[in-house]
Order: sequence, then structure tokens, then C-alpha cells
Amino acid sequence: MDKTMQAIAIRPANWDGFAEVMGENGGCGGCWCMLWRQSAAEMAAQKGAGNKAAMRAVFDGGIAPGLVAWNKERPVGWISVAPRTVFPRLARSRVMAPVDEVPVWIVSCFLIDKAYRRQGLSVAMLEAAADFARSHGARALEGYPLETENPNYTPLYAWVGLAPAFHRAGFSEIARRSENRPVMRRTL
Repeated sequence: MDKTMQAIAIRPANWDGFAEVMGENGGCGGCWCMLWRQSAAEMAAQKGAGNKAAMRAVFDGGIAPGLVAWNKERPVGWISVAPRTVFPRLARSRVMAPVDEVPVWIVSCFLIDKAYRRQGLSVAMLEAAADFARSHGARALEGYPLETENPNYTPLYAWVGLAPAFHRAGFSEIARRSENRPVMRRTL
């Protein structure tokens, strides 16, 4: 681990840190990490400011909806982690539908500052997400990362994470309903 990564602290997100990581555009296309929390119609209707307000309400509602990685006072990464029940759109997905009856928590999204990619931050964030979920009573943590042979795949479009990082963080493939999207789980 390089010195930059040694300086990283990962902790439950606060609104200001989350908003700074999301940037002015709210992550990918104004989603503000609301994609799996609402229907496709709601997502489209609320793109941008509506999604920002909806996620702000999630933050104001109790348990942090994810973690932020900090390098000193600068937020440099986000990982969404919460019980599957808060992501109703996943149940309607052929690829991400429940595998079994285990009440899993889900890692649904990453956003990592460009300067901090390819340094192991996503693995560290997955480890922290597992600890966070376990501390809130979760028995398992699940994700639906991208598995691609393309070494030049644009990291911004890998917002669900990449399968090698999940493997390094102790996740195992438990199902595969799509050629490039394994269902990965870590028992906590």
C-alpha cells in the first residue's frame, strides 16, 4: 500500500462529504446514488435536483447510506451500502434479483476520485462496508460488479465495482445470470 492509501480514512458518510464526492452533477448523470432506490420512471423524473433532495432525505433519516473515504480533510470516494430492502428496484432486475432468502446488505455503487483509482481504494472500501454492515447486524454483504477483460474499461462506468476488487475483499461468486455480472457475496 502506498503512502497515499495509508492516509485514507473510511467512515460513515455525512452529507457534505458525500456531496463533494458526487460533484456538481451528482455522480453519473445526476443520479445522486438513487438509481436502485426508486423506479426507472422516478429516477428519470427526479434526475438532478430531485434525486439530490431525495438522497438528502435519506441522509436525514438515520443510518448513513454508505461510507466516504477521506484523505485528510478531502473526501475522495463513496460506497453505497445498505440493506437490500432499501433498493426495491433490485428485486425487478433479472441479474440482481434475490438469490435466496438470506437478508443481505448490498453494495450498489462506488464513486472514486480519478486521482485515487487503481490504488486499492475500492478493496479498502469493500472491507469497510463489510465492517459497517456487520456492525448493523448484517449476516451477508452482496454486490453485482462488472467483470470485463477490457483493461481500458472506463472506471467511471464501473460504478457497480469490478469483480477482481470484490474477490480481493473476500467475496465469492454465488450466482451468474449475466455473462459479465456475477452475483458476489461475503458472509459476515
